[in-house]
Amino acid sequence: MTQTNTAPLARYRTMRRIRSFEERVGELFLRGASAGSMLHLSIGEEAVVGVTAAMTEGDSFTTHHRGHGVFIGRGADPARMMAEIAGKEAGYCRGKGGSMHIADRALGHLGANAIVGGGIPHIVGAGLTYRNLRSGQVSVAFFGDGAMQQGILYESMNMAALWHLPVLFCCINNQYGMGTRVDRSAGKLAFSERAEAFGLTGARVDGTNVEAVHQVATALVAGARAGQPGYIEIDAYRFYGHARMDKSPYRDPEEEAEGRLRDPVVTARARLAVAGLADEADLARIDAEAATEMDAALEYAVEAVAPPLASMFEDVYAPGTAQPRPQRDRLAAILSEGSRA
Repeated sequence: MTQTNTAPLARYRTMRRIRSFEERVGELFLRGASAGSMLHLSIGEEAVVGVTAAMTEGDSFTTHHRGHGVFIGRGADPARMMAEIAGKEAGYCRGKGGSMHIADRALGHLGANAIVGGGIPHIVGAGLTYRNLRSGQVSVAFFGDGAMQQGILYESMNMAALWHLPVLFCCINNQYGMGTRVDRSAGKLAFSERAEAFGLTGARVDGTNVEAVHQVATALVAGARAGQPGYIEIDAYRFYGHARMDKSPYRDPEEEAEGRLRDPVVTARARLAVAGLADEADLARIDAEAATEMDAALEYAVEAVAPPLASMFEDVYAPGTAQPRPQRDRLAAILSEGSRA
């Protein structure tokens, strides 16, 4: 079939890969093979691909609790990501970062952060560097609606506007901060107006429509490169609980069923078919390829080796710093001295 525009198809492929990856992360947990239990899935938030696709090589970003999809959107290797989540040596951070602290400078990932809003100020520093060097790069902070109540966000937006930094603040509003619905934590829900009050260009976009997200994000990223920082809110719905073990008892089944109808992957798939950019065979092939790729990533992570105990303190301290003695070695020495006495 002749395709007149392959970009939407490529974005759908990335969304499907993200969905399949997150499903395998859930399976990794059920197998007891994840490093810890705090896994935050981004299922329902795949339209963030509209933002990651608007960025270019050399741009940087930070993520939050549920940043797996953002990282895949920026070109991450799913096998290395899964290995990191499993705490394995082959992971991006040699198993030390896990799900919530993954990073990779080579792809511009300045780090995920388990502190709500914790990664936001990092893009201000990156943006200041890019502005001073006139490098043409942009830095993007991805965060959830819970960070909209954090003071560090407003300090960062103010500095970005004051210094005309090439940065973009991206709020993925999935309606819940842990177990609290957003309208119970915010007195005013027009978040983009808060950003505009600081002098940023603000926008709010339907999180079921990846093409709308991409159109708005493209304009905002271009503005940021020109020294006009921006803010985009993606209105989405979190399909599952806050973390993998959270069964979301604070939400009615009816609400969850209605919320899951706002599925950005299903919507993108349908739009491609209606626009004649892909037929059912094309889409089925993309879905199958994503499933196969992520099955392989899962098995790779399960079979990968754990980091050696001797590497515990590597990559933690500055080069040349003497490694501390493990506590068990210190205790063994104390007990040995006591037995000799």
